[in-house]
Amino acid sequence: MAAVALDYESVAVTSRIRLARNFKDYPFPARLFRDPHAEEQAGEMIHLLSAELTSLEDFTLYEMDGISPELAAFLQERNLISRDLLRHRGIAAALVSKDECISVMINEEDHIREQYFLEGFDLRRAYERIAGIDEIISDSIPFAYDAEFGYLTACPTNVGTGMRASVMLFLPALSRRGRMKRITSDLKRLGLTVRGASGEGSGTEGELFQVSNEVTLGVSEVELIKGVEQSVRVIVEAELLERGRMKAEEGIALKDRVMRAYGLLSNCCLIGLSEFSQCIADVKLGVALGYFGRDGDRRDDRMQELDQLLTAMRPASIERMNGGTLDETGQCAFRAEYVTKTIRGMELFY
Repeated sequence: MAAVALDYESVAVTSRIRLARNFKDYPFPARLFRDPHAEEQAGEMIHLLSAELTSLEDFTLYEMDGISPELAAFLQERNLISRDLLRHRGIAAALVSKDECISVMINEEDHIREQYFLEGFDLRRAYERIAGIDEIISDSIPFAYDAEFGYLTACPTNVGTGMRASVMLFLPALSRRGRMKRITSDLKRLGLTVRGASGEGSGTEGELFQVSNEVTLGVSEVELIKGVEQSVRVIVEAELLERGRMKAEEGIALKDRVMRAYGLLSNCCLIGLSEFSQCIADVKLGVALGYFGRDGDRRDDRMQELDQLLTAMRPASIERMNGGTLDETGQCAFRAEYVTKTIRGMELFY
């Protein structure tokens, strides 16, 4: 266990708080979409929200019926908009902060979905930040709220606080050693859920798992955050313990897998997204286990750089960097060239 860094930074990737809200005097989006005055009412909401938020800080407004498919795919890859938002193109928009930490989707399933993303494990700070945005919006347009039930939402599962508190976790040891099924079952009994990296229905890209609350009714925001935090701490400790066991039991075979992944990433000419994601997971595990550089030296920075590389090498992001569309082989070649240069530049060995 000595070689395993006993903190949360090598496991907890990002924290997110999402708030679902609806406005008191407007039809909910499902009804609004069928209303003959939908575009007019949606325009009012978009204008009011844009005016409030852009006066607060640097936000960019993206109206869904006015952006290209390529830009829509890029924003979706960054989790700044959702598939559901794109289904309501005629009345939907998103406001995104310059640093991409804040995203406010307008007329998705609910009138607004406010999100705040933060690197690492800090749900309380994420909540404090988005709560300030929430208060500013509610001052402009009153929310649909019931004294007994709380915030009213399109889906009953969001009624109450309307809040989802989630933490993205890197769990290669628990995943590879068959522990995730048990953990998922235990969390479900606690009112929590485990999803893939991009939310409901997504796969576990790069061995990333999103842990969040399911219950929103009958408990406060503080209680929800505390419940997610407690479970995340248990999972993190289990992952770190399992990494120590892996290193002790698999020995040179585990190190060989990590080094092969590093070798491929630093020398490839073509690499697909799936293979790239798995190799990144292997190299991240190697960094966490101390196979690269001196023990603990720049470890957290290296993990963060690898996470950023994983995000940057998705298809829409590649095409945006390239300045035009690429076929699958072109994307694989672009990814390989960029990744090879980046991995070598990280100087993992010295």
